[in-house]
Amino acid sequence: MRLPIHWRPYFWLFGIVISIYVIVSYLILPATWSRIEHEPGLSKRAMVTSTAQGIPGDAINVGLIGARQDVISAFHAAGWYPADPVTLRTSLEIIGSVLLDRSYKDAPVSPLYFEGRREDLAFEKPAGTSADRRQHVRLWLVLQSGADGGPVWLGSASFDSGVTLSRDTGQVTHKIAPNIDEERNRLFEGLDNARTVLSISQMKGVGPTLNGRNGEGDPYYTDGEIWVATLVAAGQKTPAPAKPLAVPALIQVKDRMFAWSSSLKR
Repeated sequence: MRLPIHWRPYFWLFGIVISIYVIVSYLILPATWSRIEHEPGLSKRAMVTSTAQGIPGDAINVGLIGARQDVISAFHAAGWYPADPVTLRTSLEIIGSVLLDRSYKDAPVSPLYFEGRREDLAFEKPAGTSADRRQHVRLWLVLQSGADGGPVWLGSASFDSGVTLSRDTGQVTHKIAPNIDEERNRLFEGLDNARTVLSISQMKGVGPTLNGRNGEGDPYYTDGEIWVATLVAAGQKTPAPAKPLAVPALIQVKDRMFAWSSSLKR
């Protein structure tokens, strides 16, 4: 059956629209949104920590590739300190540090769990004299051998903006600043300035979140990206800053849009 002549332009227009839809929806957009996941073994994991009571905690927002000693050496070079374990003595020390404005550079951090395990390493960097304000990060070894053959760590980095009491245990704990992307960026800037980073890439984390809550009920927001740094061998330095690996265009657009929307919360 032949179409009436006056219908033919509409038929061709319909065909063109369908063709554009198929090309954009099934070829262009998937290719644009897709990213090279340098560690495919991590892509299916839920990127959120939890408290000992199973309450969702801090979001995973950093990744590191390197041996344990590489990680320790990199943080030492960047001016960070390994956190003391939580004990009665260290808890009293941190109270004294806050009340007396006394230095405690390796004060403990409260434990969090990722995939049922407590953090393997924790570091902090004071932002003042006492331990009430500080940068801090918890790290978990998640792959003994990643895509490049090196150990892979995931971590949650945030900024402690003050001290409070845990709503679950009554123990001394910290409240975090809501912009956890800012702390992630500052951590990587410090490691890079210490010349301990070979390359920086991104992978998908929890996704864009404007109204997150950690285990203590502190609000946070994030673009949902995990930044991953490949570290130099312990004791070595790079001659120049690391070059971030390119991310897909739409991921960049998404990050810019999120940065704009999150700025409205400040």
